[in-house]
Amino acid sequence: MLTLDGVSKSYKVGTFGGKELPAVRDVTFEVAAGEVVSLIGESGSGKTTVGKMILRLIGITGGRINLDGNDISTIRGHDLKAYYRKVQGVFQDPFSSFNPMFKADHVLGMMRDEYFPGISAGDWRSKVEASLESVSLNPGQVLNKYPHQLSGGQLQRLLIARALMLEIKFLVADEIISMLDASTRIDVVNLLGDLKSRGLGILFITHDLSLGNYISERTVILRQGRIVEMGATPAVFERPLHPYTRMLIESVPRIHQKWASIEAGVGAATGPTPGTSEPCRYHAAHPAGGTMAAPAGRARPGLVEVEDGHFVGCVQPNADGTCGGRAA
Repeated sequence: MLTLDGVSKSYKVGTFGGKELPAVRDVTFEVAAGEVVSLIGESGSGKTTVGKMILRLIGITGGRINLDGNDISTIRGHDLKAYYRKVQGVFQDPFSSFNPMFKADHVLGMMRDEYFPGISAGDWRSKVEASLESVSLNPGQVLNKYPHQLSGGQLQRLLIARALMLEIKFLVADEIISMLDASTRIDVVNLLGDLKSRGLGILFITHDLSLGNYISERTVILRQGRIVEMGATPAVFERPLHPYTRMLIESVPRIHQKWASIEAGVGAATGPTPGTSEPCRYHAAHPAGGTMAAPAGRARPGLVEVEDGHFVGCVQPNADGTCGGRAA
């Protein structure tokens, strides 16, 4: 299991780095083997920062990231290489992930040099072909091609195939469908569903609520670096508790409605938006706590379990973690 426990990230800003800009604050959740967890939020909410910390592309400021109970936050050298055998990432822009000077077989060959130096040519060829076929790519159609000769969907599948060659346990999929056309998107999302059925744990980072709802068992809603709601996907989408979650869901375009009819019904939208006097369920449950630090015995800072497995955070937290809204 891959777990984040109170993970935070701050950047030094201002003259001589005298100030700190918090990007992620006290994020706690887990991804189990054979599970897809959607991390959803608007641009700038900290989603990609969370993914980069999991992949050790940037360091963390506080908290722990554990893989099967082992803290990976500070590993180096051989241990980090071993970690990448288990956890890999695929990112938003597949075209920028490849060197345009090299063909696809050269890109995969770099994996051989780094992770499989003793494998025979025949075994390597079989491994490459099996990996490509597992993501519905024809080896004969992609291996001798330059990146510009392949479509975005093919490149994303190639990146996933490269990760699968390591027999990974977890995949961080960061906005991997946002640059693809509609017909290709569903193919890639269905591929992730197939990988899940094979036991792969997937963190699906997206701002597309419909796709998150389609593929994931659990959903984490991130706002301004904090988790504001988390739970089973049906519960979060059918019974959203936080006004920010409701705002996101209400903003999803409906393909069966014209824009004019949606605009006419805006006044009938359910629930207030962030910044209004929405009752704060978190501070109602912990009136004596005052701040959003984890109460004694709890491992989820700033969240309260309103129903079984369904957590919600403060409606309007101040910078110091106190409630800027009002308690129920």
